[in-house]
Amino acid sequence: MATTARSTLVAVFNKVSDAEAAANELERKGIDRNDIYLSSEPSTAGSSASQSETRHEGGFVGWLKRVFRADDESDREVYENAYRSGNILLAVDTSEENLDRVAEALNRYSPIDIHRDSTAATAAGGPDRNAGEMRSIPVVEEEVKVGKRSVLRGSVRVYSRVKEQPVEETVRLREEKVHVERQPVDRPATEADLRAGREQTIEVNEYAEEPVVSKQARVSEEVRVYKEAEERTETLRETVRNTEVNVENVGRDQARASTSERDLDQDFRRDFATRYGSSGEEYETYSPAYRYGYQMAGDARYRGREFTEVEPELRAAYARQYPNSTWEKIKASVQYGWDKVTGRTRTATTSR
Repeated sequence: MATTARSTLVAVFNKVSDAEAAANELERKGIDRNDIYLSSEPSTAGSSASQSETRHEGGFVGWLKRVFRADDESDREVYENAYRSGNILLAVDTSEENLDRVAEALNRYSPIDIHRDSTAATAAGGPDRNAGEMRSIPVVEEEVKVGKRSVLRGSVRVYSRVKEQPVEETVRLREEKVHVERQPVDRPATEADLRAGREQTIEVNEYAEEPVVSKQARVSEEVRVYKEAEERTETLRETVRNTEVNVENVGRDQARASTSERDLDQDFRRDFATRYGSSGEEYETYSPAYRYGYQMAGDARYRGREFTEVEPELRAAYARQYPNSTWEKIKASVQYGWDKVTGRTRTATTSR
């Protein structure tokens, strides 16, 4: 989890070419093109509005109203006047660590010092809107960045070696032997015997079997090693922080504010009786929702925006404040409080 504070730098140029050259250099330096907003000249805004203007409801002037807080009204008017005077405005959203690098790149293309010009106008007789002490509250939002890394979970090692082991086999062998026997006889010699008694040789061969060993290597099995990759989805839950700034008027308007609070509370009670009276629930269950919608409609972050547009943000912020509440149950109460500020509804006594 990383905490990222972002700022917006706005530079004013006399020439479109200077502004475009500065924007191109910022992009070459690694600034995302979606974070660079280049205004069109007012004279041509109706026919060829820049891409950055079309991304923002209300055009570039509407975007300026959302960038500057309520206490920066004077600065916003200075930039609006410069824009309407035919100058080109280049705005860059960037992180705190890149501020110096972005400012250095913008200054290389000779932007106009509109604050000096506005100060000169004040000295000439114009209203001094910057008089007095200016104090600011930094608004910080945390964002969650989720990445991935490879972690060794284990391994499989396969190795082989040749080993020897004795074996025994039994085989039957045949062996021949020649025997010579002398057998005494007593009979008259025949003609054949006389012929056989001449020189005669008899030769008989003896054969024997002996074992012959031969070996042949055969592959009896293959061991294969491979990997299978599986993907899984894991939900990470984390809590992020953001700065919420509430403006409260105190002092001489306190008595008048207390009277307005009573009237507002009575109006909310009347709407509750009409909307939820038959549910059997108490007004105190819905009172925070009415006041939440009323306060958020006056917040500078949501001023001028539709309820349906900001509903996801309102829902998330309300859940952090009232984790035990159900949005769908109290949504109508929040919208009623919102509409009280935006003028979409009148008091409950006249609208029912």
